[in-house]
Amino acid sequence: MRFKYVCSDCGKEYITDEIMYQCPECSKLNDGISFPKGNLIVKLDKEVLKKAKEKDHVTPNDFYPYPSDDEEAYPIGVTPLMAPRRLQEETGVKNLYFKLDSQLISGSFKDRASYEVALQAKAMGEKKIALASTGNAGAAMSAVGAAMGLDIILFVPASAPINKLMQSVLYGAKVIPVKGTYDDAFKLSIEYTRLHGGINRNTAYNPMTIEGKKSISIELFEQMGRKAPDAVYVPVGDGCIIAGVAKGFSDLLEAGLIDKMPRMICCQSTKSAAISNAIDNNDYSEFNATTRADSISVGLPANGRMAAGYVKESKGWTVRVSDEEILDSQIDLTSKAGVLSEPAAACAWAAFKKDKDHFVSELGEDAVAVVLLTGSGFKDMKAFDGRVKMPDAIENSVEEVKKLNF
Repeated sequence: MRFKYVCSDCGKEYITDEIMYQCPECSKLNDGISFPKGNLIVKLDKEVLKKAKEKDHVTPNDFYPYPSDDEEAYPIGVTPLMAPRRLQEETGVKNLYFKLDSQLISGSFKDRASYEVALQAKAMGEKKIALASTGNAGAAMSAVGAAMGLDIILFVPASAPINKLMQSVLYGAKVIPVKGTYDDAFKLSIEYTRLHGGINRNTAYNPMTIEGKKSISIELFEQMGRKAPDAVYVPVGDGCIIAGVAKGFSDLLEAGLIDKMPRMICCQSTKSAAISNAIDNNDYSEFNATTRADSISVGLPANGRMAAGYVKESKGWTVRVSDEEILDSQIDLTSKAGVLSEPAAACAWAAFKKDKDHFVSELGEDAVAVVLLTGSGFKDMKAFDGRVKMPDAIENSVEEVKKLNF
């Protein structure tokens, strides 16, 4: 076995070849009104970590519980690490970087989790994967499924952005719109797996989602000269992305490849701040999430407890920004860095801008900050409605050109 499971709440260990989703004891305590308990952390065998340490160059495949034997079938990364010169100058933070995960095949960070779940399905001889999504995770799983010959059953809130839902339809997934919230779709997808079999990919519920997402940290380690950044600004909804980023660096630390964890910075909308409340106020109750940034609009985060724990362990902190600040940051990214990001991704940039003075005072002017831009703006162009518009057409004449004064 390359790994074992450990409950993130009670610490009980499970060694099994079977698929496990949650700690059977702690999950019994879930009441539906506070953050779920019983999510599992995957602990790699020490021999796996030892082999990784001995290599001159590591890849995510060295740290996957289920490694790939054909990485070309659906390439995951390496996504660009960008030094946005104009924004470095504007903020005064010379070691500011963007990790552009919108460049993954389906257009978002969610390819990472979906790929490892697909490898799990392949290893277990399963052909069917069910999940819930507001769009990006579903599109990612559908894309990976199309490439690897898997059947994807996707439950989505009917209100999710049409661009994201249409992606999944085009990839060939069986898309089931639900008259309700993401949390409603989540519950129905779990019932589907219980009734009809297959693997459930749901964020955090399946611990392999976090194992897939940690691949970004392995990439960053190599891209930054085999070092960890000082802080990573992560857009947060259900807590799976920030837990995955932390888990990747935790594995690198345990392997002896880095000597400290970067600070995990939890970036949230003020209208969807459940995990921030847990970190700052020890409040693990449901939040009435209404943010325009749909990918991080989560009232009862599936991985909230683990995410809060990782942020605290890394000595990180939270930053809350308004929806107006998020939407303004979208424009900022396009006009000053040439990066078109969806609202959820722009949340991380909005948070860094708001937090930059604190970042420098806490970590120093030479500290390295990485802002995760996790999804493409092409997925939700309606976010720009009423904020930008096409210029009026001019007449087809040289006289009209003469009048232009720019």
